[in-house]
Amino acid sequence: MSKRDYYEILGVSRTAEQEEIKKAYRKLAVKYHPDKNPGDKKAEELFKELAEAYDVIGNAEKRSAYDRFGHAAFQNGGGGRAGGFHDPFDLFREMFTGQGGAGAGIFEQFFGQAQGGAQQGGRQRGSDLRYDLEITLEEAFTGCEKEIEISKLDTCGDCDGSGAAEGGKAKTCSLCHGRGQVAMARGFFQVVQPCPQCHGAGQTIDKPCKKCHGEGCVEKTSQINLKVPSGIEHGSRLRSVGAGEAGVRGGGKGDLYVIIHLEEHPIFKRDGIHLYCQIPIPFVVAALGGEVQVPSLKGPVALKIPAGTQSASSFRLKGHGMPILQSTAKGDLHVRVEVEVPTKLNGEQREALEHFSQLCGEENTPLHRSFMERLKDVIGGRL
Repeated sequence: MSKRDYYEILGVSRTAEQEEIKKAYRKLAVKYHPDKNPGDKKAEELFKELAEAYDVIGNAEKRSAYDRFGHAAFQNGGGGRAGGFHDPFDLFREMFTGQGGAGAGIFEQFFGQAQGGAQQGGRQRGSDLRYDLEITLEEAFTGCEKEIEISKLDTCGDCDGSGAAEGGKAKTCSLCHGRGQVAMARGFFQVVQPCPQCHGAGQTIDKPCKKCHGEGCVEKTSQINLKVPSGIEHGSRLRSVGAGEAGVRGGGKGDLYVIIHLEEHPIFKRDGIHLYCQIPIPFVVAALGGEVQVPSLKGPVALKIPAGTQSASSFRLKGHGMPILQSTAKGDLHVRVEVEVPTKLNGEQREALEHFSQLCGEENTPLHRSFMERLKDVIGGRL
């Protein structure tokens, strides 16, 4: 089955800027992410297709090779397998090391040199993966352990990753002599392409494993335990070394990058290491002063309210904010109070308030007095 054009998959033109490509990928990746479409196989396939397309045209070097030679530039080891959870911020991988990556292919297109297209023994490192994990603010405060489940290429159990069935042997490809690539004449130029006999591996196996078809890895569902440190912020990235996909024919495993997303909290707003919240306080407490209980992520905290506190006044509770990573220190909790005015008064209460109003002089309403003086100045200036 032929592959769709990568530009068509991402819905961008061939002249699109890299930033436009990145934005298109992010938008579609959110739409078709497996977490948002549980059990939807079509969405899962579209998500993998998006990741594969972005892995190529989201990288300037790989995109250049794709524009010249299409999908053939990345077949069988030319650019690696695009897994379902690629990190769009980590797709630049050693482009000029001569390990069969797209950058090496570009040099070979001009100079006709195939310098070790496959790793020794036909082994290729597995792909890095990305996983988006949503946690609560409480979990970010205390730290937590999470078990995540991902589908990825893992070492084949039948051949132990060698790609060969029992009694099978690997030998150097007779066509490319182990380089994994062959040069083909195109007029005055030589174009380097994956070897059609070994498909870029540099070796052939006389008796390939029936389960993995000689690749040394198969698709499996894996459970991975992840420790999330206290104080972690939204957008932070955790790396699990070796938890990515298995490499071809025993090649090294890639890494797993977990991107942290914090759920919106109904009470607290976070700004770095500080927390912010707003609480109502009774009219009488604001007028006479007193003590109220303020919620925090460690439990209720007592807050003293001075007499005459105005609505929208802010108070700071030092050390009741978020933990600082790799430190015992914490940020602060900033509390904004809103004075609650009684809405339903009985006759006795109304009479008491009216009497209170008569007893209050201008010295008890400094904000009102100040406003009226400024208002007089404005009106007087227009007369």
